[in-house]
Amino acid sequence: MTHETLDLAIIGGGPAGLSAAVEAASLGIRRLALFERETEAGGAVRHCGHWGFGMLDLGRVTTGPTYAAALRAAAHSIDVRLSHAVTAIDPEGRLSVSTPAGPLSVAARRVLLATGIRELPRAGRMVSGGRPFGILTTGALQRFVYLHGRIPCRRPVIVGTELVSFSTLLTLRHAGVRPVALLGEARRPSAPPGVTTTARLLFGVPVRLGVSIVGIEGQRTVEGITIEDGRGRETVPCDAVVFTGRWVPEASLMRTHPAGVDGVTQGPVVDETLRTGDPALYAAGNVRFGVRSSGACALDGVRAARQIARDLLG
Repeated sequence: MTHETLDLAIIGGGPAGLSAAVEAASLGIRRLALFERETEAGGAVRHCGHWGFGMLDLGRVTTGPTYAAALRAAAHSIDVRLSHAVTAIDPEGRLSVSTPAGPLSVAARRVLLATGIRELPRAGRMVSGGRPFGILTTGALQRFVYLHGRIPCRRPVIVGTELVSFSTLLTLRHAGVRPVALLGEARRPSAPPGVTTTARLLFGVPVRLGVSIVGIEGQRTVEGITIEDGRGRETVPCDAVVFTGRWVPEASLMRTHPAGVDGVTQGPVVDETLRTGDPALYAAGNVRFGVRSSGACALDGVRAARQIARDLLG
């Protein structure tokens, strides 16, 4: 195992992490490294091919891939380490990192956790059935379409009515796919009415609210989704089920840390300076406050970097 000492270690290469790294370097923090477990930095916006990114922090509206590329370009001088997965955070800034060259131990004066959020998958929603191909989240669907140029379904059902469900509709439209239905488990949409109205009027997708997901049918591939509402139980034929929303912080590293997580948000608890209960550990972006726009996360990363710079440099 190799060992390294840093002034600041940033975990996560999305908008919050990249923006924090750029700001920290500009404020004079020199021994700085960003650890990103994927093979490319930029976060989930890399595979959001529609418009709507960049206004808050870049001052212009772009597509997700263009926005992610702009973040990477701004961080060109930063030590961004791809395929580096932090596997543990211990008190006082000690990190265990899995790297392509083997395990790495890092002692950092300060650590910023910027690992973002993820959609709750089928297992977390307690939906019964087998494990056929075609059970997706929005992120998985967008990776198929935008990153790999593949269309994994032709007759999908979308589960969820959050704002990200609109992103799913746009992704499917980009792929030339019309969903069979959009299903909401609550009786009212979670997002503004525009999501369900757009689904009905612009895309011609039937919307059903107040349904319970009973199970997913099919052995090798998805063949249908069984639902129940006031009209009884029925199976809607489809070849994929896309679960959207129900966001949870990607805070698994905090579950073994003494500072722990908040019982309600499931993210780290921070004070007004974005510091956790560990004086060496800060958090920024969606990992701490649930789903927000990429621009809001970027600005939160900048705020965290300024607090850390005050802490380290006075």
